[in-house]
Amino acid sequence: MSRLTIKDPAKSKSSETFLKVLRFIGRYRFLLILSIILAAVSVILQLYVPILFGNAIDQVIAQHQVNFEMMWYYLSRILVMVILSSAATWLMNVINNRMTYQTVKDIRAKAIRHIQVLPLSYLDGHSTGDIISRIIADTDILSDGMLLGFTQLFSGIVTIIGTLIFMFSKNFWITLMVIVLTPVSFLVAKFISSHTFQMFRKQSDARGRQTALIEEMIGNQKVVQAFGYEEKSSERFAKVNEELQECSLKAVFYSSLTNPSTRFVNNVIYACVALVGTFIIPGGRLTVGGLSVLLSYANQYMKPFNDISSVVTELQNALACAGRIFDLLEEEPEVAEASETLKDVKGEVDIKNVCFHYDESKKLIEDFNLHVKPGMRVAIVGPTGCGKSTFINLLMRFYDVNFGSISVDGKPIRDITRHSLRSSYGMVLQETWIKNGTVRDNISIGKPEATDTEIIEAAKLTHSWEFIRRLPKGLDTMLNEDSLSQGQKQLLCITRVMLCLPPMLILDEATSSIDTRTELQIQEAFERMMEGRTSFIVAHRLSTIRNADLILVMKDGSIIEQGTHDELIAKGGFYHTLYNSQFAKVSE
Repeated sequence: MSRLTIKDPAKSKSSETFLKVLRFIGRYRFLLILSIILAAVSVILQLYVPILFGNAIDQVIAQHQVNFEMMWYYLSRILVMVILSSAATWLMNVINNRMTYQTVKDIRAKAIRHIQVLPLSYLDGHSTGDIISRIIADTDILSDGMLLGFTQLFSGIVTIIGTLIFMFSKNFWITLMVIVLTPVSFLVAKFISSHTFQMFRKQSDARGRQTALIEEMIGNQKVVQAFGYEEKSSERFAKVNEELQECSLKAVFYSSLTNPSTRFVNNVIYACVALVGTFIIPGGRLTVGGLSVLLSYANQYMKPFNDISSVVTELQNALACAGRIFDLLEEEPEVAEASETLKDVKGEVDIKNVCFHYDESKKLIEDFNLHVKPGMRVAIVGPTGCGKSTFINLLMRFYDVNFGSISVDGKPIRDITRHSLRSSYGMVLQETWIKNGTVRDNISIGKPEATDTEIIEAAKLTHSWEFIRRLPKGLDTMLNEDSLSQGQKQLLCITRVMLCLPPMLILDEATSSIDTRTELQIQEAFERMMEGRTSFIVAHRLSTIRNADLILVMKDGSIIEQGTHDELIAKGGFYHTLYNSQFAKVSE
Protein backbone atom coordinates (compact mmCIF):
# COMPACT_ATOMS: atom_id res chain seq x y z
CA MET A 1 0.00 0.00 0.00
CA SER A 2 1.53 3.29 -1.11
CA ARG A 3 1.97 6.09 1.39
CA LEU A 4 0.59 9.50 0.46
CA THR A 5 3.04 12.32 1.21
CA ILE A 6 1.45 15.64 2.05
CA LYS A 7 3.70 18.65 1.76
CA ASP A 8 3.41 21.52 4.19
CA PRO A 9 2.39 24.49 1.97
CA ALA A 10 3.91 27.04 4.35
CA LYS A 11 7.27 25.24 4.38
CA SER A 12 7.18 24.77 0.60
CA LYS A 13 6.38 28.46 0.06
CA SER A 14 9.16 29.54 2.43
CA SER A 15 11.72 27.32 0.65
CA GLU A 16 10.68 28.56 -2.79
CA THR A 17 10.97 32.16 -1.65
CA PHE A 18 14.43 31.53 -0.17
CA LEU A 19 15.63 30.05 -3.48
CA LYS A 20 14.30 33.08 -5.36
CA VAL A 21 16.19 35.41 -3.04
CA LEU A 22 19.35 33.34 -3.59
CA ARG A 23 18.99 33.80 -7.35
CA PHE A 24 19.18 37.57 -6.86
CA ILE A 25 22.15 37.22 -4.51
CA GLY A 26 23.87 35.00 -7.09
CA ARG A 27 24.69 38.09 -9.15
CA TYR A 28 27.14 39.05 -6.43
CA ARG A 29 28.73 35.64 -5.99
CA PHE A 30 32.23 37.18 -5.81
CA LEU A 31 31.21 39.24 -2.76
CA LEU A 32 29.45 36.18 -1.36
CA ILE A 33 32.58 34.01 -1.66
CA LEU A 34 34.77 36.78 -0.22
CA SER A 35 32.39 37.18 2.73
CA ILE A 36 32.51 33.43 3.43
CA ILE A 37 36.34 33.44 3.30
CA LEU A 38 36.52 36.40 5.68
CA ALA A 39 34.01 34.72 8.00
CA ALA A 40 36.22 31.60 8.02
CA VAL A 41 39.36 33.64 8.74
CA SER A 42 37.67 35.60 11.54
CA VAL A 43 36.22 32.50 13.20
CA ILE A 44 39.38 30.39 12.94
CA LEU A 45 41.42 33.17 14.53
CA GLN A 46 38.82 33.49 17.31
CA LEU A 47 38.79 29.73 17.84
CA TYR A 48 42.56 29.62 18.13
CA VAL A 49 42.42 32.06 21.04
CA PRO A 50 41.06 29.52 23.62
CA ILE A 51 43.94 27.15 22.82
CA LEU A 52 46.40 29.96 23.53
CA PHE A 53 44.53 30.74 26.75
CA GLY A 54 44.64 27.08 27.73
CA ASN A 55 48.37 26.98 27.07
CA ALA A 56 48.83 30.15 29.12
CA ILE A 57 46.88 28.62 32.04
CA ASP A 58 49.00 25.47 31.90
CA GLN A 59 52.09 27.66 32.51
CA VAL A 60 50.90 27.87 36.10
CA ILE A 61 52.54 24.64 37.23
CA ALA A 62 52.24 25.02 41.00
CA GLN A 63 52.43 27.62 43.73
CA HIS A 64 55.33 29.96 42.96
CA GLN A 65 56.04 27.95 39.81
CA VAL A 66 54.84 30.10 36.86
CA ASN A 67 56.57 30.32 33.48
CA PHE A 68 55.97 34.04 32.93
CA GLU A 69 58.04 34.17 29.76
CA MET A 70 55.85 31.62 27.93
CA MET A 71 52.69 33.09 29.47
CA TRP A 72 53.46 36.53 28.06
CA TYR A 73 54.32 34.89 24.72
CA TYR A 74 50.88 33.30 24.53
CA LEU A 75 49.11 36.48 25.69
CA SER A 76 50.86 38.58 23.01
CA ARG A 77 49.76 36.09 20.35
CA ILE A 78 46.20 36.31 21.70
CA LEU A 79 46.31 40.10 21.21
CA VAL A 80 47.44 39.73 17.58
CA MET A 81 44.74 37.11 16.88
CA VAL A 82 42.02 39.35 18.34
CA ILE A 83 43.12 42.35 16.22
CA LEU A 84 43.25 40.31 12.98
CA SER A 85 39.91 38.65 13.75
CA SER A 86 38.25 42.03 14.41
CA ALA A 87 39.58 43.42 11.12
CA ALA A 88 38.25 40.39 9.18
CA THR A 89 34.86 40.69 10.91
CA TRP A 90 34.63 44.42 10.08
CA LEU A 91 35.47 43.80 6.42
CA MET A 92 32.97 40.93 6.25
CA ASN A 93 30.21 43.22 7.61
CA VAL A 94 31.05 45.89 5.04
CA ILE A 95 30.80 43.32 2.24
CA ASN A 96 27.54 41.91 3.63
CA ASN A 97 26.07 45.40 3.80
CA ARG A 98 27.02 46.11 0.21
CA MET A 99 25.73 42.74 -1.03
CA THR A 100 22.44 43.10 0.86
CA TYR A 101 21.63 46.62 -0.27
CA GLN A 102 22.68 45.91 -3.86
CA THR A 103 20.34 42.90 -3.89
CA VAL A 104 17.46 44.90 -2.44
CA LYS A 105 18.16 47.70 -4.92
CA ASP A 106 17.93 45.18 -7.77
CA ILE A 107 14.65 43.77 -6.42
CA ARG A 108 13.13 47.25 -6.10
CA ALA A 109 14.33 48.27 -9.56
CA LYS A 110 12.88 45.11 -11.07
CA ALA A 111 9.59 45.67 -9.22
CA ILE A 112 9.27 49.21 -10.60
CA ARG A 113 10.14 48.05 -14.13
CA HIS A 114 7.65 45.20 -13.81
CA ILE A 115 4.87 47.56 -12.74
CA GLN A 116 5.41 49.46 -16.00
CA VAL A 117 4.56 46.35 -18.03
CA LEU A 118 1.75 44.98 -15.86
CA PRO A 119 -1.71 45.13 -17.41
CA LEU A 120 -3.99 47.84 -16.06
CA SER A 121 -6.32 45.10 -14.85
CA TYR A 122 -3.76 44.21 -12.15
CA LEU A 123 -3.28 47.83 -11.06
CA ASP A 124 -7.04 48.40 -11.05
CA GLY A 125 -7.52 45.28 -8.92
CA HIS A 126 -4.92 46.14 -6.23
CA SER A 127 -4.80 49.18 -4.00
CA THR A 128 -1.97 51.65 -4.56
CA GLY A 129 -1.04 51.54 -0.87
CA ASP A 130 -0.58 47.76 -0.92
CA ILE A 131 1.70 47.92 -3.98
CA ILE A 132 3.72 50.73 -2.36
CA SER A 133 3.99 48.67 0.83
CA ARG A 134 5.43 45.73 -1.12
CA ILE A 135 8.08 47.84 -2.85
CA ILE A 136 9.13 49.95 0.16
CA ALA A 137 8.21 48.41 3.53
CA ASP A 138 8.53 44.74 2.54
CA THR A 139 11.90 45.24 0.84
CA ASP A 140 13.19 47.12 3.91
CA ILE A 141 12.25 44.18 6.13
CA LEU A 142 13.82 41.80 3.60
CA SER A 143 17.09 43.76 3.70
CA ASP A 144 17.17 43.72 7.53
CA GLY A 145 16.56 39.96 7.56
CA MET A 146 19.20 39.32 4.90
CA LEU A 147 21.78 41.44 6.70
CA LEU A 148 21.28 39.63 9.98
CA GLY A 149 21.07 36.30 8.19
CA PHE A 150 24.34 36.70 6.29
CA THR A 151 26.25 38.03 9.29
CA GLN A 152 25.10 35.25 11.61
CA LEU A 153 24.84 32.44 9.08
CA PHE A 154 28.34 32.55 7.59
CA SER A 155 30.08 33.06 10.91
CA GLY A 156 27.83 30.50 12.61
CA ILE A 157 28.48 27.67 10.16
CA VAL A 158 32.24 28.18 10.22
CA THR A 159 32.18 28.45 14.02
CA ILE A 160 30.31 25.16 14.37
CA ILE A 161 32.68 23.30 12.05
CA GLY A 162 35.82 24.92 13.49
CA THR A 163 34.92 24.29 17.14
CA LEU A 164 34.23 20.63 16.43
CA ILE A 165 37.66 20.22 14.82
CA PHE A 166 39.44 21.93 17.73
CA MET A 167 37.37 20.01 20.32
CA PHE A 168 38.21 16.66 18.69
CA SER A 169 41.89 17.60 18.98
CA LYS A 170 41.43 17.98 22.76
CA ASN A 171 39.04 15.15 23.70
CA PHE A 172 37.17 12.79 21.38
CA TRP A 173 34.46 11.52 23.80
CA ILE A 174 33.39 14.88 25.17
CA THR A 175 33.14 16.22 21.61
CA LEU A 176 31.08 13.19 20.57
CA MET A 177 28.70 13.80 23.49
CA VAL A 178 28.22 17.42 22.37
CA ILE A 179 27.43 16.29 18.79
CA VAL A 180 24.91 13.69 19.99
CA LEU A 181 23.03 16.27 22.11
CA THR A 182 23.09 18.99 19.43
CA PRO A 183 20.07 17.71 17.35
CA VAL A 184 17.81 18.42 20.35
CA SER A 185 18.53 22.13 19.91
CA PHE A 186 17.95 21.82 16.14
CA LEU A 187 14.63 20.05 16.58
CA VAL A 188 13.32 22.66 19.00
CA ALA A 189 14.28 25.54 16.70
CA LYS A 190 12.92 23.80 13.60
CA PHE A 191 9.58 22.96 15.23
CA ILE A 192 8.94 26.56 16.28
CA SER A 193 10.22 28.29 13.11
CA SER A 194 8.22 26.01 10.79
CA HIS A 195 5.01 27.30 12.38
CA THR A 196 5.82 31.03 12.20
CA PHE A 197 6.12 31.67 8.42
CA GLN A 198 2.35 31.84 7.85
CA MET A 199 1.98 34.15 10.83
CA PHE A 200 4.50 36.57 9.37
CA ARG A 201 2.80 36.31 5.98
CA LYS A 202 -0.50 37.37 7.58
CA GLN A 203 1.35 40.20 9.31
CA SER A 204 2.73 41.45 5.97
CA ASP A 205 -0.70 41.27 4.32
CA ALA A 206 -2.27 43.22 7.20
CA ARG A 207 0.51 45.82 6.97
CA GLY A 208 -0.19 46.19 3.24
CA ARG A 209 -3.92 46.75 3.87
CA GLN A 210 -3.10 49.29 6.57
CA THR A 211 -0.79 51.22 4.22
CA ALA A 212 -3.48 51.16 1.53
CA LEU A 213 -6.08 52.53 3.94
CA ILE A 214 -3.74 55.29 5.17
CA GLU A 215 -2.93 56.29 1.58
CA GLU A 216 -6.64 56.29 0.69
CA MET A 217 -7.70 58.42 3.67
CA ILE A 218 -4.86 60.96 3.52
CA GLY A 219 -5.16 61.32 -0.26
CA ASN A 220 -8.88 62.03 0.03
CA GLN A 221 -8.97 63.90 3.33
CA LYS A 222 -11.11 66.73 1.94
CA VAL A 223 -13.81 64.27 0.89
CA VAL A 224 -13.56 62.49 4.25
CA GLN A 225 -14.13 65.76 6.13
CA ALA A 226 -16.76 67.05 3.72
CA PHE A 227 -18.96 64.00 4.29
CA GLY A 228 -18.22 63.65 8.00
CA TYR A 229 -16.52 60.31 7.45
CA GLU A 230 -13.81 60.87 10.07
CA GLU A 231 -15.28 58.59 12.71
CA LYS A 232 -16.02 55.78 10.24
CA SER A 233 -12.51 56.19 8.80
CA SER A 234 -11.00 55.88 12.29
CA GLU A 235 -13.09 52.78 12.95
CA ARG A 236 -11.84 51.16 9.74
CA PHE A 237 -8.26 52.01 10.66
CA ALA A 238 -8.72 50.74 14.21
CA LYS A 239 -10.02 47.43 12.86
CA VAL A 240 -7.06 46.94 10.49
CA ASN A 241 -4.64 48.18 13.15
CA GLU A 242 -6.02 45.71 15.67
CA GLU A 243 -5.71 42.91 13.12
CA LEU A 244 -2.08 43.89 12.45
CA GLN A 245 -1.39 44.03 16.19
CA GLU A 246 -2.88 40.57 16.69
CA CYS A 247 -0.90 39.06 13.79
CA SER A 248 2.32 40.74 14.93
CA LEU A 249 1.96 39.64 18.54
CA LYS A 250 1.33 36.02 17.56
CA ALA A 251 4.19 35.97 15.06
CA VAL A 252 6.72 37.56 17.40
CA PHE A 253 5.57 35.62 20.47
CA TYR A 254 5.83 32.17 18.91
CA SER A 255 9.05 32.95 17.08
CA SER A 256 10.61 34.42 20.24
CA LEU A 257 10.24 31.03 21.95
CA THR A 258 13.02 29.71 19.73
CA ASN A 259 15.91 31.53 21.37
CA PRO A 260 15.23 30.76 25.06
CA SER A 261 14.37 27.15 24.18
CA THR A 262 17.63 26.56 22.35
CA ARG A 263 19.57 28.42 25.05
CA PHE A 264 18.14 26.07 27.68
CA VAL A 265 19.23 23.00 25.67
CA ASN A 266 22.66 24.51 25.02
CA ASN A 267 23.20 25.34 28.71
CA VAL A 268 22.42 21.74 29.56
CA ILE A 269 25.09 20.64 27.04
CA TYR A 270 27.57 23.12 28.59
CA ALA A 271 26.88 21.70 32.08
CA CYS A 272 27.42 18.16 30.78
CA VAL A 273 30.83 19.11 29.34
CA ALA A 274 31.87 20.66 32.67
CA LEU A 275 30.66 17.64 34.66
CA VAL A 276 32.31 15.01 32.44
CA GLY A 277 35.51 17.07 32.22
CA THR A 278 35.93 17.31 35.99
CA PHE A 279 35.61 13.52 36.28
CA ILE A 280 38.38 12.75 33.75
CA ILE A 281 40.93 15.38 34.91
CA PRO A 282 42.17 13.22 37.86
CA GLY A 283 42.91 10.39 35.43
CA GLY A 284 45.36 12.60 33.55
CA ARG A 285 43.51 12.44 30.24
CA LEU A 286 42.69 16.16 30.47
CA THR A 287 44.39 19.16 32.07
CA VAL A 288 42.70 22.13 33.75
CA GLY A 289 43.75 24.27 30.83
CA GLY A 290 42.34 21.67 28.46
CA LEU A 291 38.98 21.70 30.28
CA SER A 292 38.86 25.51 30.09
CA VAL A 293 39.50 25.20 26.34
CA LEU A 294 36.70 22.63 25.95
CA LEU A 295 34.28 24.75 27.99
CA SER A 296 35.16 27.77 25.87
CA TYR A 297 34.65 25.77 22.68
CA ALA A 298 31.41 24.27 23.96
CA ASN A 299 30.15 27.78 24.60
CA GLN A 300 31.33 29.02 21.19
CA TYR A 301 29.93 25.90 19.50
CA MET A 302 26.47 26.55 20.95
CA LYS A 303 26.56 30.32 20.47
CA PRO A 304 25.83 30.12 16.69
CA PHE A 305 22.71 28.08 17.43
CA ASN A 306 21.57 30.78 19.84
CA ASP A 307 22.42 33.54 17.35
CA ILE A 308 20.79 31.79 14.42
CA SER A 309 17.69 30.98 16.46
CA SER A 310 17.43 34.62 17.51
CA VAL A 311 17.62 35.61 13.84
CA VAL A 312 14.92 33.09 12.88
CA THR A 313 12.25 35.70 13.70
CA GLU A 314 13.82 38.20 11.31
CA LEU A 315 14.43 35.57 8.64
CA GLN A 316 10.83 34.30 8.74
CA ASN A 317 9.53 37.85 8.61
CA ALA A 318 11.93 38.66 5.76
CA LEU A 319 10.87 35.58 3.76
CA ALA A 320 7.20 36.39 4.27
CA CYS A 321 7.79 39.91 2.94
CA ALA A 322 9.93 38.55 0.11
CA GLY A 323 7.04 36.25 -0.82
CA ARG A 324 4.76 39.28 -1.29
CA ILE A 325 7.40 41.00 -3.42
CA PHE A 326 7.86 37.93 -5.63
CA ASP A 327 4.08 37.60 -5.98
CA LEU A 328 4.20 41.03 -7.60
CA LEU A 329 7.25 40.21 -9.73
CA GLU A 330 5.67 37.00 -10.99
CA GLU A 331 2.42 38.60 -12.12
CA GLU A 332 1.90 38.03 -15.84
CA PRO A 333 2.97 41.13 -17.82
CA GLU A 334 1.04 42.57 -20.73
CA VAL A 335 0.93 40.59 -23.94
CA ALA A 336 4.35 40.75 -25.57
CA GLU A 337 5.05 43.73 -27.80
CA ALA A 338 4.82 43.40 -31.55
CA SER A 339 7.80 44.48 -33.63
CA GLU A 340 6.01 46.68 -36.20
CA THR A 341 5.80 50.43 -35.57
CA LEU A 342 3.13 52.87 -36.70
CA LYS A 343 4.53 55.57 -39.01
CA ASP A 344 3.09 58.46 -40.99
CA VAL A 345 -0.30 58.03 -39.35
CA LYS A 346 -3.28 59.22 -41.37
CA GLY A 347 -5.86 58.47 -38.70
CA GLU A 348 -8.12 55.85 -40.29
CA VAL A 349 -9.60 53.66 -37.55
CA ASP A 350 -11.57 50.45 -38.08
CA ILE A 351 -13.38 48.64 -35.28
CA LYS A 352 -14.85 45.27 -36.23
CA ASN A 353 -17.05 43.01 -34.10
CA VAL A 354 -15.37 44.11 -30.87
CA CYS A 355 -16.48 42.47 -27.63
CA PHE A 356 -15.00 43.32 -24.24
CA HIS A 357 -15.69 42.81 -20.56
CA TYR A 358 -13.74 43.45 -17.35
CA ASP A 359 -15.59 40.67 -15.59
CA GLU A 360 -16.66 37.54 -17.48
CA SER A 361 -19.98 37.50 -15.65
CA LYS A 362 -20.81 41.07 -16.73
CA LYS A 363 -20.85 41.82 -20.44
CA LEU A 364 -19.96 45.42 -21.31
CA ILE A 365 -19.21 46.02 -25.00
CA GLU A 366 -20.86 43.66 -27.48
CA ASP A 367 -20.45 43.50 -31.26
CA PHE A 368 -19.08 47.03 -31.63
CA ASN A 369 -18.47 48.14 -35.25
CA LEU A 370 -17.21 51.50 -36.48
CA HIS A 371 -15.29 52.94 -39.43
CA VAL A 372 -13.61 56.33 -38.90
CA LYS A 373 -12.11 58.15 -41.87
CA PRO A 374 -8.96 60.29 -41.48
CA GLY A 375 -9.71 63.72 -40.03
CA MET A 376 -13.19 62.82 -38.72
CA ARG A 377 -14.47 64.11 -35.41
CA VAL A 378 -16.29 61.34 -33.61
CA ALA A 379 -18.24 62.19 -30.47
CA ILE A 380 -19.28 59.50 -28.00
CA VAL A 381 -22.20 60.18 -25.69
CA GLY A 382 -24.41 58.14 -23.42
CA PRO A 383 -25.37 57.56 -19.79
CA THR A 384 -22.80 56.82 -17.11
CA GLY A 385 -21.41 53.29 -17.31
CA CYS A 386 -22.39 52.72 -20.95
CA GLY A 387 -18.77 52.02 -22.02
CA LYS A 388 -17.49 55.39 -23.28
CA SER A 389 -14.24 55.44 -21.29
CA THR A 390 -13.82 51.69 -21.85
CA PHE A 391 -13.93 52.37 -25.59
CA ILE A 392 -11.08 54.89 -25.15
CA ASN A 393 -9.08 52.31 -23.14
CA LEU A 394 -9.45 49.87 -26.04
CA LEU A 395 -8.36 52.46 -28.61
CA MET A 396 -5.18 53.17 -26.63
CA ARG A 397 -4.73 49.45 -25.93
CA PHE A 398 -4.70 49.91 -22.18
CA TYR A 399 -6.89 46.81 -22.37
CA ASP A 400 -6.99 44.24 -25.19
CA VAL A 401 -10.32 43.29 -26.73
CA ASN A 402 -11.71 39.86 -25.89
CA PHE A 403 -12.98 39.37 -29.43
CA GLY A 404 -12.80 41.27 -32.71
CA SER A 405 -10.15 43.73 -33.86
CA ILE A 406 -9.21 47.40 -33.87
CA SER A 407 -7.02 48.71 -36.72
CA VAL A 408 -5.25 52.00 -37.39
CA ASP A 409 -4.42 52.74 -41.03
CA GLY A 410 -5.27 49.13 -41.84
CA LYS A 411 -2.87 47.67 -39.25
CA PRO A 412 -4.35 45.73 -36.31
CA ILE A 413 -3.17 47.42 -33.11
CA ARG A 414 -2.11 44.03 -31.69
CA ASP A 415 0.52 43.90 -34.45
CA ILE A 416 2.12 47.28 -33.67
CA THR A 417 4.11 48.48 -30.67
CA ARG A 418 2.16 50.10 -27.86
CA HIS A 419 4.57 53.03 -27.81
CA SER A 420 4.08 53.91 -31.47
CA LEU A 421 0.30 53.50 -31.10
CA ARG A 422 0.00 55.65 -27.99
CA SER A 423 2.39 58.31 -29.25
CA SER A 424 0.04 58.70 -32.24
CA TYR A 425 -2.71 59.87 -29.88
CA GLY A 426 -2.94 63.08 -27.92
CA MET A 427 -5.01 62.33 -24.84
CA VAL A 428 -6.71 64.71 -22.40
CA LEU A 429 -8.65 62.97 -19.64
CA GLN A 430 -11.08 64.11 -17.00
CA GLU A 431 -8.58 62.79 -14.43
CA THR A 432 -5.42 64.89 -14.44
CA TRP A 433 -1.88 63.97 -13.48
CA ILE A 434 0.84 66.37 -12.39
CA LYS A 435 4.31 65.03 -11.66
CA ASN A 436 6.72 66.54 -9.14
CA GLY A 437 8.74 68.93 -11.27
CA THR A 438 8.65 72.33 -12.91
CA VAL A 439 5.80 73.66 -15.03
CA ARG A 440 8.11 73.24 -18.03
CA ASP A 441 8.72 69.57 -17.19
CA ASN A 442 5.00 68.92 -16.88
CA ILE A 443 4.10 70.52 -20.21
CA SER A 444 6.97 69.00 -22.22
CA ILE A 445 6.43 65.37 -21.11
CA GLY A 446 5.54 64.30 -24.65
CA LYS A 447 8.11 66.58 -26.31
CA PRO A 448 11.18 66.97 -24.07
CA GLU A 449 13.13 68.84 -26.74
CA ALA A 450 10.55 71.67 -26.96
CA THR A 451 11.87 75.22 -26.58
CA ASP A 452 10.44 77.76 -24.15
CA THR A 453 9.01 79.67 -27.11
CA GLU A 454 7.06 76.60 -28.24
CA ILE A 455 5.86 75.90 -24.70
CA ILE A 456 4.68 79.49 -24.17
CA GLU A 457 2.92 79.51 -27.55
CA ALA A 458 1.05 76.31 -26.70
CA ALA A 459 0.18 77.71 -23.25
CA LYS A 460 -1.23 80.88 -24.80
CA LEU A 461 -3.40 78.88 -27.21
CA THR A 462 -4.92 76.91 -24.30
CA HIS A 463 -5.21 80.03 -22.09
CA SER A 464 -3.00 78.45 -19.40
CA TRP A 465 -0.32 81.13 -19.81
CA GLU A 466 -2.51 83.52 -17.84
CA PHE A 467 -1.95 81.64 -14.57
CA ILE A 468 1.53 80.29 -15.43
CA ARG A 469 3.05 83.76 -15.77
CA ARG A 470 1.61 84.69 -12.35
CA LEU A 471 3.39 81.79 -10.64
CA PRO A 472 6.47 82.74 -8.53
CA LYS A 473 9.01 81.46 -11.08
CA GLY A 474 6.87 81.06 -14.19
CA LEU A 475 7.87 77.95 -16.13
CA ASP A 476 10.52 77.15 -13.50
CA THR A 477 7.98 76.94 -10.66
CA MET A 478 8.10 73.57 -8.92
CA LEU A 479 4.77 71.74 -8.84
CA ASN A 480 3.33 68.82 -6.96
CA GLU A 481 -0.12 67.22 -6.94
CA ASP A 482 -1.55 69.93 -4.65
CA SER A 483 0.09 73.01 -6.17
CA LEU A 484 -2.71 73.85 -8.64
CA SER A 485 -6.47 73.81 -8.76
CA GLN A 486 -8.23 71.05 -10.69
CA GLY A 487 -9.02 73.47 -13.52
CA GLN A 488 -5.40 74.64 -13.78
CA LYS A 489 -4.20 71.03 -13.87
CA GLN A 490 -6.57 70.29 -16.72
CA LEU A 491 -5.34 73.35 -18.63
CA LEU A 492 -1.76 72.07 -18.27
CA CYS A 493 -2.83 68.65 -19.58
CA ILE A 494 -4.46 70.31 -22.60
CA THR A 495 -1.26 72.33 -23.14
CA ARG A 496 0.76 69.09 -23.25
CA VAL A 497 -1.31 67.85 -26.17
CA MET A 498 -1.27 71.25 -27.88
CA LEU A 499 2.54 71.19 -27.75
CA CYS A 500 2.82 67.71 -29.31
CA LEU A 501 -0.03 67.93 -31.85
CA PRO A 502 -0.17 64.19 -32.65
CA PRO A 503 -2.16 62.90 -35.68
CA MET A 504 -5.07 61.64 -33.54
CA LEU A 505 -6.79 63.08 -30.47
CA ILE A 506 -8.80 61.68 -27.57
CA LEU A 507 -10.68 64.20 -25.43
CA ASP A 508 -12.42 62.49 -22.53
CA GLU A 509 -14.35 65.20 -20.68
CA ALA A 510 -11.33 67.42 -21.36
CA THR A 511 -12.96 70.61 -20.03
CA SER A 512 -14.98 69.16 -17.13
CA SER A 513 -13.07 71.13 -14.46
CA ILE A 514 -12.84 74.44 -16.38
CA ASP A 515 -15.16 77.41 -16.00
CA THR A 516 -17.63 78.17 -18.81
CA ARG A 517 -15.88 81.31 -20.06
CA THR A 518 -12.47 79.60 -20.32
CA GLU A 519 -14.13 76.56 -21.85
CA LEU A 520 -15.54 78.68 -24.71
CA GLN A 521 -12.06 80.07 -25.34
CA ILE A 522 -10.50 76.59 -25.24
CA GLN A 523 -13.11 75.28 -27.68
CA GLU A 524 -11.59 77.64 -30.24
CA ALA A 525 -8.16 76.14 -29.54
CA PHE A 526 -9.64 72.62 -29.83
CA GLU A 527 -11.17 73.57 -33.18
CA ARG A 528 -7.74 74.53 -34.51
CA MET A 529 -6.11 71.50 -32.90
CA MET A 530 -8.65 69.01 -34.30
CA GLU A 531 -8.52 70.37 -37.82
CA GLY A 532 -7.29 67.59 -40.13
CA ARG A 533 -6.86 65.18 -37.18
CA THR A 534 -8.96 62.16 -36.31
CA SER A 535 -10.58 63.01 -33.00
CA PHE A 536 -12.60 61.05 -30.46
CA ILE A 537 -14.55 63.25 -28.06
CA VAL A 538 -16.28 61.91 -24.95
CA ALA A 539 -18.64 64.50 -23.51
CA HIS A 540 -21.54 64.83 -21.13
CA ARG A 541 -22.20 68.45 -22.15
CA LEU A 542 -23.74 67.92 -25.54
CA SER A 543 -23.31 71.57 -26.53
CA THR A 544 -19.57 70.88 -27.02
CA ILE A 545 -20.11 68.23 -29.74
CA ARG A 546 -22.71 69.78 -32.04
CA ASN A 547 -20.11 70.22 -34.80
CA ALA A 548 -18.89 66.60 -34.69
CA ASP A 549 -18.86 64.72 -38.01
CA LEU A 550 -20.31 61.66 -36.31
CA ILE A 551 -22.02 61.22 -32.96
CA LEU A 552 -22.17 57.75 -31.47
CA VAL A 553 -24.88 57.22 -28.89
CA MET A 554 -23.93 54.33 -26.59
CA LYS A 555 -26.07 52.42 -24.14
CA ASP A 556 -25.16 49.20 -22.31
CA GLY A 557 -21.98 48.82 -24.38
CA SER A 558 -23.63 49.04 -27.80
CA ILE A 559 -24.13 51.81 -30.36
CA ILE A 560 -27.88 52.42 -30.45
CA GLU A 561 -27.78 55.54 -32.65
CA GLN A 562 -25.25 57.31 -34.85
CA GLY A 563 -25.29 60.33 -37.12
CA THR A 564 -24.76 64.10 -37.03
CA HIS A 565 -26.36 66.30 -34.40
CA ASP A 566 -29.13 67.47 -36.74
CA GLU A 567 -29.85 63.93 -37.96
CA LEU A 568 -30.16 62.57 -34.44
CA ILE A 569 -32.36 65.44 -33.27
CA ALA A 570 -34.64 64.93 -36.29
CA LYS A 571 -34.79 61.22 -35.53
CA GLY A 572 -36.36 61.92 -32.15
CA GLY A 573 -34.72 58.98 -30.42
CA PHE A 574 -32.52 58.52 -27.34
CA TYR A 575 -30.12 61.35 -28.29
CA HIS A 576 -33.06 63.72 -28.80
CA THR A 577 -34.30 62.91 -25.28
CA LEU A 578 -30.80 63.23 -23.82
CA TYR A 579 -30.22 66.58 -25.52
CA ASN A 580 -33.56 68.03 -24.50
CA SER A 581 -33.02 66.95 -20.89
CA GLN A 582 -29.98 69.26 -20.79
CA PHE A 583 -31.42 72.20 -22.66
CA ALA A 584 -35.14 72.16 -21.85
CA LYS A 585 -34.94 75.17 -19.53
CA VAL A 586 -32.79 77.12 -22.00
CA SER A 587 -35.24 76.53 -24.88
CA GLU A 588 -38.15 77.52 -22.67
